[in-house]
Amino acid sequence: MQLKLYNSLTAEKEIFKPILEGNVGMYVCGPTVYSNVHLGNVRTFLSFDFIYRTLIHLGYKVRYVRNITDAGHLTDDGNVENDRFVKQTRLEKLEPMEIVQKYTVDFHKVLEMFNLLPPNIEPTATGHIVEQIELTQKLIERGFAYESNGSVYFDVLEYNRRGLNYGELSKRNIEELFANTRDLDGQGEKKNPQDFALWKKASPAHIMRWNSPWGEGFPGWHLECTAMSTKYLGEKFDIHGGGMDLKFPHHECEIAQGKACNDTAPVNYWMHANMLTMNSQRMSKSTGNYILPMQLVTGENDFFEKPFHPTIVRFCFLQAHYRSVLDISNDAMIASEKGFIRLMEAIKVLNSITPDNEKQSGFDLKEWKNKAYDALTDDFNSPVLIAHLFEAVKYIFALNDEKETISAEDLEDLKSTLNGFVFDVLGLQNIEENNNEKLDQTLKVLIELRNQARKSKNFDLSDQIRDKLLAEGIELKDGRDGTSYVLN
Repeated sequence: MQLKLYNSLTAEKEIFKPILEGNVGMYVCGPTVYSNVHLGNVRTFLSFDFIYRTLIHLGYKVRYVRNITDAGHLTDDGNVENDRFVKQTRLEKLEPMEIVQKYTVDFHKVLEMFNLLPPNIEPTATGHIVEQIELTQKLIERGFAYESNGSVYFDVLEYNRRGLNYGELSKRNIEELFANTRDLDGQGEKKNPQDFALWKKASPAHIMRWNSPWGEGFPGWHLECTAMSTKYLGEKFDIHGGGMDLKFPHHECEIAQGKACNDTAPVNYWMHANMLTMNSQRMSKSTGNYILPMQLVTGENDFFEKPFHPTIVRFCFLQAHYRSVLDISNDAMIASEKGFIRLMEAIKVLNSITPDNEKQSGFDLKEWKNKAYDALTDDFNSPVLIAHLFEAVKYIFALNDEKETISAEDLEDLKSTLNGFVFDVLGLQNIEENNNEKLDQTLKVLIELRNQARKSKNFDLSDQIRDKLLAEGIELKDGRDGTSYVLN
């Protein structure tokens, strides 16, 4: 099997050839932790979780690095007041690192809820200030950057003068970029309007600040990823991923920094996940067409008729290719739920099938597996893979109805392959098992309430809790070690 992936740099599908055979170095731009992670972010990180899982399933040893941006994310390079962390500290009246901690915890909780595997390394921008200062000094020494009024900028025009190509990833023309640049506050510090900040001088009111050779300041946004990716993956690595919105300027700047520092393109394959829309419209707080991940899961929203389990949301997301725009709606979620239930039911049924070695299998398992792996290795085509899974689902129900047969060897192979695709690669979870955990927690709460009622000598309430649970098939048993329950 040859893995092919779409390289945003060449705008073509290419056969994947890792730098070190059998190993993959992958860096994905992580969140800027100044607010709750939104559903579009989840779609991006889930896409790369699927890619990560697929690479592991195909036998690669993967070092997956995903950063946390906890400083220096400017909306533009001209005005330090546009630092998103500074804005949020004022809104919430918290210290910057309180903001960082609050929303980093939220980010991890949400991704764990959707069953994303953690990266191998999760570095932070503030933990790599020294490396960013060193890279800035190196760029100045090599003539690609200059200091201006305590700030340091990357010289885009000088970069192009040396035969390099700023704009190669986003396919933008440098002359057009210069012509169309808006006037920004602080633009006078730059030699050229498209020069971008490597280090910014901190204003007296700016809380996040570090000492540097150019005075107290803080890093620009783009340099952090170059510092962290090269530290953990080397000057040249295999895959760099992120959302489509990061192509320009963020990833464009990373390429320029890498080439200017190390005389080599930093990444072999650039991959970008597309955007998420809701009800065929762009998700936006300003228009009200907006929902947080937790609101979709709890049902506390005005867009969906019911709550949806995180694994249903994951299944819905994976039914669109990572490079396609994904639109979610109430109908789409209901359809995904029905499809997921049927898939899980088929897996359950498969475990009860009795093989028939006297007859040949009525399903070409080898051909089916080849088609499934062809989808998986064709730029991680999850929707086509899922379509093939439902071919197997149809066959499983035919087996259950005794309209088809299967040999013992094929039965074990089908079980192993299907479980591998569904749980390991797609990362889906069996809701039934999760519901048992929730039932356990719920009953613990009810038992505690009953115990409190008994202590208060409110025996009517105590008996009512016991009797109502018994009517639902749940028997409470009181013993020396406390109260337990059994399902009848």
